[in-house]
Amino acid sequence: MKAASPPDNCERVFLVGVALKRSPRPGVVSSGAAGRESLVELEELVRSAGAKVVGSRLQMRDTLDSATLVGTGMLAELKVEAERLDAGLIILDRNLSPVQHRNIERGTDCRVIDRTQLILDIFARHAHSREGQLQVELAQLNYLLPRLAGSKRELSRLGGGIGTRGPGEQKLETDRRRIRDRAGKIERSIEIVRRQRAQRRRARQAVPLGTVALVGYTNAGKSTLFNALTHAEVLTSSKMFATLDPTVRSVRLPSRRRVLLSDTVGFIRDLPAGLIAAFRATLEEVQEAAVMLHVTDISNPSHAEQDAEVEKVLQDLGVADRPRLRVFNKVDRLPPEEFAALRKSRDGSLRGAGGAPGENHYPGVFVSARTGLGIDELHRRIDHVMPVDPIVARRLNVPLANGRELAMIYACGRVTHSEVQDGHIHLDAELPESLAARLERFGDPPRARRPAIIAE
Repeated sequence: MKAASPPDNCERVFLVGVALKRSPRPGVVSSGAAGRESLVELEELVRSAGAKVVGSRLQMRDTLDSATLVGTGMLAELKVEAERLDAGLIILDRNLSPVQHRNIERGTDCRVIDRTQLILDIFARHAHSREGQLQVELAQLNYLLPRLAGSKRELSRLGGGIGTRGPGEQKLETDRRRIRDRAGKIERSIEIVRRQRAQRRRARQAVPLGTVALVGYTNAGKSTLFNALTHAEVLTSSKMFATLDPTVRSVRLPSRRRVLLSDTVGFIRDLPAGLIAAFRATLEEVQEAAVMLHVTDISNPSHAEQDAEVEKVLQDLGVADRPRLRVFNKVDRLPPEEFAALRKSRDGSLRGAGGAPGENHYPGVFVSARTGLGIDELHRRIDHVMPVDPIVARRLNVPLANGRELAMIYACGRVTHSEVQDGHIHLDAELPESLAARLERFGDPPRARRPAIIAE
């Protein structure tokens, strides 16, 4: 889907990228190429924020300037370029310290924000639930707190009483105190939300339903895949972070088991640590998942680097060892010969999809969430790897009068053989273990477990 062009009256933005001449990962990708790629990604972020990019500049440096990031000479050039392009905002593709932020604004006479502030703005635009709004506001306040110095110098309150007369509390200290108070209130509210989510999760766990979490780089097609798997109508868009609030839907697998599928916020390179901390309640859906679907935009030439960034976040969350399926999405965008070569790998391992040999391999499926290609196979693979409530084979002898139990067997299991005799129905069935336990009084001595019904 092609992103809509921003309106003519939207904010005009000039982008600035800074890359070191010596690559931090020798032999992987040149620093210049990585810097240009990151600048392209920043441009997509700006469009997602509803602004218009009027120009960009990539600077190659030996070291980063501690005071201005780009150096005083570059500041003068940026000032001239921003005035020529009538850009009201300069966005740096780096996270700025408070000192660097202040010095760049003074040197360019232009409003300046960094990558983190841009991402926070996009999150604020796309957070619709109360929980999401609280989490975004907390991250914004924590970002703003160390950047207040130097912005307000006037006095706001004088002391009263003997021994208290003096300059009083500065506006800076008042603002800091208000931010800390507000942040504390939000943290308490988020903790209440977190406890409520934990209660709902415990209620769900009383019925053995496995949870499958979609994870992946932003704009990898997770929401489109979510809709294809669940027949839901979650918003899909080519804009980054178009869907922020977590969504959970029930999915029926080929074995008749039900699982809960959770769509989570997309990851991105250099995702601010404050955002990960603020969205702890949302990301708990990933931490509690029995299986993760790692969605990759296989048509993106940089998908290997994007997957590496996702892996970093999963390591930070402590879920890198969780059962996982690799879902290589958007195969409809690949040339037929390239797609045919990938299909020959059968298991869709990292090596077959462009990863380096020796990396951890996970079973994978090639799909197109937009066209529906591979969705049935993905359902079967999820069924095969789901560790919750495994499928067991049972021989049951149920009276015909027990219609409720018979309905449960046919609705939630798979009957392979049935025979009616003497007012009873004799069944050979493959059932979820939890249902088999409830029907234990109708069973003959249990037979040995058979493998799941999934055909490879």
